[in-house]
Amino acid sequence: MSTYVYGITAASHPSLPEGMGGVGDPARQVRVLTEGELAAVVSDAPEGLRPKRRELLAHQNVLAEIGAGGCVLPMRFGSVAPDDDSVTSVLAERADHYLERLRALDGRVEYNVKANHVEEAVLHHVMATNPEIRALAEANRQAGGGYDDKIRLGEMVAEAVKAREAEDGAALENALHGIADAESVGPGSTGWITNVSYLVKRDTAEEFLTAVERAREDLPHLEIRLNGPLPPYSFVEPGPAEPAGAAAGGTDIGAG
Repeated sequence: MSTYVYGITAASHPSLPEGMGGVGDPARQVRVLTEGELAAVVSDAPEGLRPKRRELLAHQNVLAEIGAGGCVLPMRFGSVAPDDDSVTSVLAERADHYLERLRALDGRVEYNVKANHVEEAVLHHVMATNPEIRALAEANRQAGGGYDDKIRLGEMVAEAVKAREAEDGAALENALHGIADAESVGPGSTGWITNVSYLVKRDTAEEFLTAVERAREDLPHLEIRLNGPLPPYSFVEPGPAEPAGAAAGGTDIGAG
């Protein structure tokens, strides 16, 4: 039976509730493997596990329960090791790294910030700030606009919007820079103009949330999505298991 890994904690971490269930149907019972100063929260891995909503929530609920008692290094959904011994072996081999990460992430959570343009607002902004585009659009309107002129106008608008994406993404990142303890830039091919995770102290999170609200006011042509607080997925290197099959990104678990 392979072993499903939820997260890594200190061996001194408070015990989990008796009989707590995790992923699988029926839910596999969660247990703790200890190795020196470290512990891994695991369960048996169900066969054919897929990132369905019920399973994603089960994974997240286990991490939430662990996190309520102290710092946890979360594993991504779908992290499976061949067996219990494989997990404890990696805990022993990487003990210094995991202990350092537990110290560094103690009392901290992750917030993920994504942004995209509000289409109508950014088109209005492009038209208002680009005289050449505005003049061509007016000429097309008055003359009925030939095919080539419409294509040229569309290309100009697309280029201007693309340039605004880079500028507005940088503006949002600059507005939030320096408030968090650390930042982790997400994949650039996600369809968002910016996708950044921030490591924030729990007791100063209000300062970060206020900065996000201020950015929404200052950049009204952006749709800004805030997700968190989350376990610090983006600030932990891969652990004692590799994702099995298609794994869901940790920062979006449970997101709308």
